[in-house]
Amino acid sequence: MHPEFDLSAAAAALADTVAAIGDEQLDLRTPADLPVRAILEHVGGLAEAFRAAATKEAAGESAAPEFGSGATLAPDWRNRIPAQLKALAAAWQQPAAWEGDTEAGGVVMPAAITARVALDELVIHAWDLARATGRGVEVADSDLEILLQFLRDTPPEGTPGLFGPVVPVGPGAPPLHRVLGLTGRDPFWIPSAR
Repeated sequence: MHPEFDLSAAAAALADTVAAIGDEQLDLRTPADLPVRAILEHVGGLAEAFRAAATKEAAGESAAPEFGSGATLAPDWRNRIPAQLKALAAAWQQPAAWEGDTEAGGVVMPAAITARVALDELVIHAWDLARATGRGVEVADSDLEILLQFLRDTPPEGTPGLFGPVVPVGPGAPPLHRVLGLTGRDPFWIPSAR
C-alpha cells in the first residue's frame, strides 16, 4: 500500500510556526482558550503519538491526550518539537504505516483514518499558534480537500474529546475557514486585549 498523502507540508508549517514563537509569547491565549505553552506541550505529545501510530509501536500502549497548563514544556521545545514533527511526517511516508489498524490517543482506528486525524491536528494547531502570535499559516489546498472530506459528517455538537461544536461559516467561505469551523474554531478569532 502506498501512502495516500504526505504530511510533510503540514508538519513543516507547524514546525516553522513553533520555531518562531518567542518566550514572551508562551502565556498568550490561543483560539483553543489555552495558553500557547499548553498547545506547544500538546503538539510535542501528539507528534510522538502519531509517529508511534505510524510505526505501530503504540499498539496497546497509547493513552488519551491531555491538555495541561504547559507547566511541563521541555526547556528545549523550540528544537525538540520541530524534530518530532519531522519524524512524524517521515514515519507516515513508509507504506507499512498505512496498513491495517493502529492506535493513537488510546483509540484504535484504521491507519488511513489515523493519518487524517494527524493531518487535522497539524493544521489546526498550526493555525491556533499562528493566530495567537500574530502570524499567518499556509495550508496546502490538497490538505484542505482531504480534511473537508474527512470532517464533512461532523455533527453540529462536535465530536466530544476531539472537536467543540461546529462554528457555522458560509458556504462560500474559503476551505481553511470551513475546516476550522468544522473543528469548532472561529476563523475570525482574534486575541483579546487582556
